[in-house]
Amino acid sequence: MDQREEQEFAEYFVARREAVRRMAYMMCGDWHRADDLAQTAFIALHRHWRKVRDKGALDAYVRRTLTRAVIDESRRPWRREKAAETLPDSPADAPDMDDSVATRQALLEGLQQVPPKQRAVLVLRFLEGLDVAGVAAVMKCSEGTVKSQSARGLAALREAMGDELGDLRSA
Repeated sequence: MDQREEQEFAEYFVARREAVRRMAYMMCGDWHRADDLAQTAFIALHRHWRKVRDKGALDAYVRRTLTRAVIDESRRPWRREKAAETLPDSPADAPDMDDSVATRQALLEGLQQVPPKQRAVLVLRFLEGLDVAGVAAVMKCSEGTVKSQSARGLAALREAMGDELGDLRSA
C-alpha cells in the first residue's frame, strides 16, 4: 500500500477500534479473546484494503469478518472448555453494586450460555441494532435463518437467565 492508503486505513482503524472490540466482547465474553478477534478482523481488512471499492461498506466488511472469526474460533478444539461450577475469581455479591453493572453482567453471563451462531445473531440484531436483512448479509445466510436463530437464541438466553430475566425487563 502507498502512504495515502496507509493513512486512510489508520484513520478508519482509530475511529472504529473500540466499537469493533466491544462487539467482539459481546460475542465472545472475554476481553482478551475480543482483542484477538478484533485484531483478526482489522488484519483481514488491511490485507484487502486495496480491493475495497466502496469505502462506505467498511463497517459491514469488518462486522462480517469479525462474526466469521468468532464462529470459527468457537469451533477450534481448544475452545471446547468445560464450565466449572465456581469460578476462581468470582466477584463478591456486594449489596452496593450498581444495578446497571449487575444487569450487564447477568446479560453477558447469559449470552455465554447461548450457542455461538445464535449469540452472534443476538449481538448483531439487538446490541448492534442491525435489522434482519443486515444480519443475514453479515452472516451470509437467509433472513429466515436469522429469524429462527434469533428465536432459538432468545429462548436459550431466557433458559440460561431464568429469574434474572425479570431484572432485565425493568432495565
